[in-house]
Amino acid sequence: MGINSESDIEANLQIGPTDQGMVRLYIEAKDIEIPMDFSPEEAEEIAAEIIAAAKIAGGRKS
Repeated sequence: MGINSESDIEANLQIGPTDQGMVRLYIEAKDIEIPMDFSPEEAEEIAAEIIAAAKIAGGRKS
């Protein structure tokens, strides 16, 4: 499965700080729970990538 492959899997995404000073992306789908911790710097890089992708995706829609 790649970035352009569609899927019928539903998942919940939660994002927040941990008590250890990390940023956690917590993904839950069916019987799977995936906690992913990132340093604040890594989280900012991920956020920038999401913003850039959103801008590109939005530009293709118009």
